[in-house]
Amino acid sequence: MRRLAACLLFLAVSQAAAQRPATRQAPAPEGGSSDLRLMIENYAADRGSLSRFYTAPISPARIARIKQFYSDSRAALDKQNFDALSFDGKVDFVLFRNHLDQQLAELEIESRRIAEMEPLLPFASVIISFEESRRRLEPLDPKQAAATLNDLKKKIADTRKKFEEALKPPRPPAKQEGAEAKPAEPPVKRTIANRAVAAVNALKTSLKNWFDYYNGYDPVFTWWNADPYKQADAELASYAAFIREKLVGIKPDDKTTIIGDPAGREAILNELKSAMVPYTPEELIAIAKKDLAWCEAEMTTAARALGFGNDWRKALEHVKDLHMPPGRQPELIRELALEAIAFLEQHDLVTIPPVARDTWRMEMMTPERQLVSPFFLGGETILVSFPTSTMTHEQKQMSMRGNNIHFSRSTVFHELIPGHHLQGFMTQRHRPYRGVFSTPFWTEGEAFYWEMLFWDLNFPKTPENRIGMLFWRMHRAARVIFSLGFHLGQMTPEECVKLLVEKVGHELDNATAEVRRSFDGTYGPIYQCAYFVGARQFYALHKELVGAGKMTNRAFHDAILREGRIPVEMVRAILMRQPPPREFQPAWRFEPVPAAIN
Repeated sequence: MRRLAACLLFLAVSQAAAQRPATRQAPAPEGGSSDLRLMIENYAADRGSLSRFYTAPISPARIARIKQFYSDSRAALDKQNFDALSFDGKVDFVLFRNHLDQQLAELEIESRRIAEMEPLLPFASVIISFEESRRRLEPLDPKQAAATLNDLKKKIADTRKKFEEALKPPRPPAKQEGAEAKPAEPPVKRTIANRAVAAVNALKTSLKNWFDYYNGYDPVFTWWNADPYKQADAELASYAAFIREKLVGIKPDDKTTIIGDPAGREAILNELKSAMVPYTPEELIAIAKKDLAWCEAEMTTAARALGFGNDWRKALEHVKDLHMPPGRQPELIRELALEAIAFLEQHDLVTIPPVARDTWRMEMMTPERQLVSPFFLGGETILVSFPTSTMTHEQKQMSMRGNNIHFSRSTVFHELIPGHHLQGFMTQRHRPYRGVFSTPFWTEGEAFYWEMLFWDLNFPKTPENRIGMLFWRMHRAARVIFSLGFHLGQMTPEECVKLLVEKVGHELDNATAEVRRSFDGTYGPIYQCAYFVGARQFYALHKELVGAGKMTNRAFHDAILREGRIPVEMVRAILMRQPPPREFQPAWRFEPVPAAIN
């Protein structure tokens, strides 16, 4: 029956598309009318060239050259006659300057973070000089290189010995002979040491790239350097393991401990300014807590409808057990994708170009990837998280329960249509040059906003449906709380996991994977809060324009997709046809802050 329903749904969507009037097709790309499009495209190309050339990690030369590039770009932009620019040109001017200011601020923060690691990496300049000399195509003396490698090995060993000595407990004074010695104070902060492990591994890769460039192609180089390189490489590997085990405190077989690297308040405020979000982290946490309380009340209502009284956690457990059997998850994903498309068509919410509707794909996620991504990922291809035969019994249970039927209803359309797949399709075809200004407050916020709008339009028909959607809304609100809390230094990773388990109802393994992914260095300090905050921005803008009758749903959503992945406040200025001033500063307070924070 499920397959028959999916087929009927597919036919209904196809027939609706065939009968749609020509006037409802996606509008043609604008062709880039902005006065600054060429300038921005050249900037992006130049930045790509520099990033591919300056590949040595933690290189002062790289930071200096990139800083000069940003400063030169900023100076060139400032020479533009702002008043003579078109509306689109003024928007791009403000976006470009905002972007450059953020990049310069990030470089300053990066430089300080590198400086904090310098005591652990006194040998880094040797490896950096090897790689940068190779990039400049300078002549190499194989014999001298071998001597330098030999000295490098000794310097790494000496650095390790220095920290081994620092870890030894101090001897008690002679008069207290026999007294128990206190453990030595850590010679370096745990988070800095963890950052240094990544830096050592990056240096190890850089040294390998340098060696591989010459090895075998220059027999004299290989004769001199094969053994010194092998020893230096082994010393680097040993030193990275030493830092991880002795300074960070993670044993070799430990695959569960999460360390992370709190960014600090300055970095958070810098990124919020770049995203044009004029709120403090504390204000955003307060807003998220208010929404989390609303979700709990709605969860309780759904629990009562299912006969669980006020115990929404029991109702949530009931929903988790409503999952597909092994091997049947792809069938569900296809049905849910078609269901969402039909809903969009029924309510005339957004234009779905036929190629976008017909070309999304599906792949299964590997067990290794599921350790950090326990739920679906997507775009043109949706990556489906579900148990494999290689998992333990407990892992299989948690994966099936975490990707049950009702949880999956939201994640499928979040990842595909109208979410990330439709986003990517449209932004590749409309103003692609604005990709350089991309922000997760648009990308993740717009995808989550659809979940909020679908809720308002009664997409969830049953209590189980509502619990599935509420779970993700609680999850997004909790992300604001734990990610900003962690980066402000107010929460530990363990407390973040506990929050997801106790306040949202996550399975333990899934909560751990979520927190690990959030703090493994892949994402910036505000990325995880961007889902909720960006969605609230789009939701407020929808009320201003669609709710007030100034735009239709289709016109509103099509316009958002055509303007690119830019800060939402600038989307607002475009849709309201309000040209931003040259000295634009974000000021849109899209959400009232609970009184307790004022």
